[in-house]
Order: sequence, then structure tokens, then C-alpha cells
Amino acid sequence: MSETGTRQLAVGLRHSRSVKVTDEMTPAHLRSEPIRVLSTPDMTRLIEQTAIEAVAPYLAPGQATVGTRVDVAHLAATPVGMTVTIAVELVEIDRRRLAFRVEVRDELDEAGKGTHERFIVDAAQRMPRLQEKMNRWKAAG
Repeated sequence: MSETGTRQLAVGLRHSRSVKVTDEMTPAHLRSEPIRVLSTPDMTRLIEQTAIEAVAPYLAPGQATVGTRVDVAHLAATPVGMTVTIAVELVEIDRRRLAFRVEVRDELDEAGKGTHERFIVDAAQRMPRLQEKMNRWKAAG
């Protein structure tokens, strides 16, 4: 991994953030329930955002990461109003592939745990491929 400034991406990097669960983070089909809880897709989104935040300071200009795999067990319901803390640890670097161990805890319980993978991409390489795919899609019409 190339250095950005004086900081190099390395196994063992840890990052966490805490977020209060809101109504918008609950499953739409259960919003009429008296107690609403954090949805699995929103928990996954929070995990991805936390991993992005963890590595962003280590990426070169023009680089970003994209999610390629999520394997997370949603272990406990977290009601609206409670705070969840999402913790990620970088456990493997294989060229541009980054593997994370992830844990989600609310104020009382372990709410989720598993793994997440991201891939470092360069905008200069990615955008022409995406444009070519868009062109093929439009041509197929």
C-alpha cells in the first residue's frame, strides 16, 4: 500500500463511531409498531460508513473504497432512541482488498458482528469502465 503523507494503512487499524437510532433507520414495513428498531440494512450502512471513515485518511488523492462483501449477523434489536457503537478493525490487506472484523453494540447488548470487505479503487481507472458499461447499456436499449 502506498503511503499518503506519513501515514500508511496497516493491519490492526481500529475505528469506531456512535450513532443514535432514529425513526428513519427502522424498517418501513414495521413503522406502525409501538417499538421501532434499527433495520438490518441500516446497520449494514453504518458498518460500511465506519469502515470508509477508518481508511479515508490513508488513501491517496483520487482513491476511494467500495464495498464488495458483508457477512454480518444481526443479533439483537436496538430500539429508536438508543445509541449503537460500530467498531471496525482492519484484519487483512491483500493488495487493494481490505478485510474488516466488525462489531455493533447498543447500550445494553451486542447487536451485530461479522466481517466486511472493501476494495480500493482509483477514479481515473474506474470512471472509464463505468462509462463504457453505461454506453453498452444505452446501446442495448
